[in-house]
Amino acid sequence: MPKVKTNSSAKKRFKLTGTGKIARKNAFKSHILTKKTTKQKRGLTQTSYVSDGDLGNVKRMLAIGK
Repeated sequence: MPKVKTNSSAKKRFKLTGTGKIARKNAFKSHILTKKTTKQKRGLTQTSYVSDGDLGNVKRMLAIGK
């Protein structure tokens, strides 16, 4: 049986934490920042976790066993 390859774009975007969760960066922080409040931009800087609904797809892309 062939090896399972990790999705190259996913390995750049997601990180596995020590507790087994998958961390991700928030969207909407790259451009058109003048209309966003300082509080909103500061909140988007922090990392968050992949939601339960998307967890299966992300684990498949990272070739992580369930």
